[in-house]
Amino acid sequence: MIHKTVKGIRIPALGLGTFELTGDSGVAAIRTAIEHGYRHIDTAARYGNEAEVGQAIRESGVPRDELFVTTKVWFDKLAPDQIRQSVADSLDRLQMDAVDLLLVHWPTREVPLADTLATFAEMRDSGRTRSIGVSNFTIPLLAEAVDTCGADLVVNQVEYHPYLAQDKLLADARSRDMLLTAYQPIARGEVFQDPTITRIGEAHGKSAAQVTLRWLVQQDNVAAIPRSSRPENIRANLDIFDFELSDAEMAEIAALDRQDRKSDFDWAPDWDRP
Repeated sequence: MIHKTVKGIRIPALGLGTFELTGDSGVAAIRTAIEHGYRHIDTAARYGNEAEVGQAIRESGVPRDELFVTTKVWFDKLAPDQIRQSVADSLDRLQMDAVDLLLVHWPTREVPLADTLATFAEMRDSGRTRSIGVSNFTIPLLAEAVDTCGADLVVNQVEYHPYLAQDKLLADARSRDMLLTAYQPIARGEVFQDPTITRIGEAHGKSAAQVTLRWLVQQDNVAAIPRSSRPENIRANLDIFDFELSDAEMAEIAALDRQDRKSDFDWAPDWDRP
């Protein structure tokens, strides 16, 4: 496992996304991931599985301080008192004293961003989270958060895969010493049908998913959090640190961009344009 370090915080470059990993099967999948070497686990209040994440971590036997755990506050809970309650509830479900990273799940204009971020800083300073960040923020929103509100953000978690370039957002993250964490990194499985990625994978003895994840984590200031419930895929997704893509292969994959966004909702911000 390689790590990315931003603002002095060391974060495993590959994590487990846990959306839809609920119930006993969810616990089993998350525990399997930890037992096979995952040390970065991503959840959210909205996922409804923080209890399962906490249970899987306890059952794994891996010490808590060896894991990097992220949770998030949903966009309708971003007023100060709502944040405090959401975090308290999340920690109660996780049965943890603190998480490693707390994210604003989606931006909202219903609450002043300054109020939200000041309360996130309060959560960090009071020891409920080691660091704070955002998810689904655009370049203008990041500028407002950091330059106007003075927030010390570590991560922006966004959709990022070969079919959705994030060059401008990534450059902005690098300029701020922030990590861009890629969710839906294999584009809901579309990479498996991609002839370019498949060909590159065959040259390395790797699957299309492994090549795609390698392409992401090989970039500076990028981490990825693929989700899977199948033990064989969970193990395979981690098996990406024994090969390296050439500059030409990296460029070929980057050229597949078609601005194909998989997660776009009524509440989404006005996305950055390429």
